Amino acid sequence: MAMPSGWRGILGFHYGIVQAPLGPDISGPELVAAVANAGAIGLLRLPDWPAPDHVRELIRKTRSLTSKPFGAAIVLAFPHEENLRVVLEEKLAVLQVYWGDFPNHRVQEAHRAGVKVLHQVGSLEEAAKAKEAGVDGIIVQGREAGGHVIGQEGLFPLLPRVVDLVSDSSIPVIAAGGIVDGRGYVAALALGAQGVCLGTRFVATEESFAHPIYKQKLIEMSHTDYTNIFGRARWPDAPQRVLETPFYDEWKNNFPDQETEEDQPIIGHSIIHGVHKDIRRFAGTVPNATATGDIDIMAMYSGQGVGLITEIIPAAQVVKSLVAEAKEVIREKLSGYQ
Repeated sequence: MAMPSGWRGILGFHYGIVQAPLGPDISGPELVAAVANAGAIGLLRLPDWPAPDHVRELIRKTRSLTSKPFGAAIVLAFPHEENLRVVLEEKLAVLQVYWGDFPNHRVQEAHRAGVKVLHQVGSLEEAAKAKEAGVDGIIVQGREAGGHVIGQEGLFPLLPRVVDLVSDSSIPVIAAGGIVDGRGYVAALALGAQGVCLGTRFVATEESFAHPIYKQKLIEMSHTDYTNIFGRARWPDAPQRVLETPFYDEWKNNFPDQETEEDQPIIGHSIIHGVHKDIRRFAGTVPNATATGDIDIMAMYSGQGVGLITEIIPAAQVVKSLVAEAKEVIREKLSGYQ
């Protein structure tokens, strides 16, 4: 494999920057291609149901927009075998997996297809399993992250422990959770990470498939909360970090534990991965660009770094700014400590 030529590149990519997979379909071909063209690692968020033809279509559409390598992500808690098969047949550069076990024989299967495996984890125990499985990289997700959060630990205490765990291997560790700018990137590097993974920052880009109102709220709001009130039926025991919208504030302590979105009225509609869906109140589905109805009361996932996001910008600018800011922090802020 050719050595990465960019600043702190990983896994053969120019840069050590990963665009997190953004559900249900917010990281689609346009965003992933823009990230790939900028030299970073773009990840398509695949459906949570078997849709092999649609997955192939997503991959081919992305390839029509970029000649650079990119990847796809599956959530192991949902049926994924058919979608995974297409990823391997299409020989994508990277497969990101999350929320479940992905043992050595599955990693080997990916490697035989020429696909590298990134496993996102939220605990030291999960990281140990990923190391044992022989993955090509480990994304460490802190509790600061937006969307579904698998672990209970903050990024800063957990990250160096995982770095120490894999120190006798060549597995790069990638930091995720609350990172928005070059300062966060440098902090992660100081703790031993070789790369960073950003979600919320990439939702708030021109190419993301998020609804304009969702993007605007990421600019306007700065508070998030860790909760389990959204999507209890579809994805049980999967807490999430959300924007503290007025709707959320009103309901966060008033939605009974035993109730789920299945008991709730329909508040809107959306086309998700080509399928028409009703969106019920308290569904765990963020509004994509096709969403109609009462957008303001839909779930809006966000990491704790959202207060640092002040404008919607092109995805390439996110990548370039991260690198430029990180270099500047190291040069201007840290050089005097040597």
